[in-house]
Amino acid sequence: MAQTLSQKEQKVVEALGENWQAEMRGFHTYNTLAERDDDPVRKKTLRHMAEQEAHHAALWAKRIRELGAVLPEYDGKPTGDADTLVNRLGGPQMALRRLEIDESRAIADYGRQLKELGDEPSVAILERVIVEEQEHYRELTELIRHRYPKMPVSSEMARKELDDLLTRRTRAGRQAAGWIGDAIYGVNDGLGAIFGIVSGVSGATLGNSHWVLLSGMAGMIASALSMGSGAYLAAKSEREIYQAEVSREREAIAMNGPEARELLSLYYQVKGIPRDDADHVVEHLAQDPEQFLRALASERLNMTEEGLSQPFVSAWSGALSTAVGAFIPIVPFFFMTGYPAVIVSAIVSLAAHFAVGAAKSLITVRSWWASGLEMTLVGALEGAATYVIGLGLRGVGI
Repeated sequence: MAQTLSQKEQKVVEALGENWQAEMRGFHTYNTLAERDDDPVRKKTLRHMAEQEAHHAALWAKRIRELGAVLPEYDGKPTGDADTLVNRLGGPQMALRRLEIDESRAIADYGRQLKELGDEPSVAILERVIVEEQEHYRELTELIRHRYPKMPVSSEMARKELDDLLTRRTRAGRQAAGWIGDAIYGVNDGLGAIFGIVSGVSGATLGNSHWVLLSGMAGMIASALSMGSGAYLAAKSEREIYQAEVSREREAIAMNGPEARELLSLYYQVKGIPRDDADHVVEHLAQDPEQFLRALASERLNMTEEGLSQPFVSAWSGALSTAVGAFIPIVPFFFMTGYPAVIVSAIVSLAAHFAVGAAKSLITVRSWWASGLEMTLVGALEGAATYVIGLGLRGVGI
């Protein structure tokens, strides 16, 4: 029967339980890959690493029991990560490359635990396991480099490199034009939502300006606040996630400088850059720690800090543009009532739909008139549908 643990002990047990799960998953992964590999050297090496992963798991299990806790049940697959979709599609060589990256992450995670656990017996195990995990990383590197043929520079790799370059160029320009996209999206969202409300309420009240204005203004405020807060939280979350990942990369570099350089070199090699050239570029980048960190983070995360949205800019552009778009359909009801107001509102709203659609051509490659007509058609269908629904609700007395 497990004894009652203190809060500190419980935290240690949870961390050790996660370590045990990771080592067990590694054992099953390496063991499965070894069984499926026909190369005798790779098979022997993978089996050796599987045995070490099992030994690490046993060390964590022993410490968990020493703390008086119950060993958790293994929650992974019998084949570990060997049968994930990515590994199946990429083949054995890509599976080893992914394991190489996983080993680097494991080393960094264990390095953080050295400072956080505060349990001396566990720290002693960590120091031993880290050394062996570093050896795993080097063994995987040797397998990939020397037991597989060198990866040729193919047209597919050239295409991938071009796509990555275009992606980075697109993201690098996002700060300059990102608010334009947010604004256009906000106007479109506000216009579409409130035009639908105005059409539905007009159908239900035969264009009673009092109710149309009341519902339209309430919808405008709600839409603007919703869009602004949503844009702010989305941009803030994206930035926080990026900063957290960069912080992890920084710790991993501090913990495993040579492995980090090797990892970045491998990223470049996968893109078709010769090994010697990739190593030379990485060594040059490594002379500036911050530049090296940005380069590695860019490859690992597929984004740069410059490409992230500014939360307050996204919030204000989203909220204000939504309010502007939402205000357009209700303007005629300040001066008119009945069917004339409904008709004028529809004309003004459809014209605004066309203008917003045409404005989208600023950030897309479509022609302005095709984009404008598409938006106008969507707006007309939306307005007609909601107006008919409003008439139906009036007919049943709602």
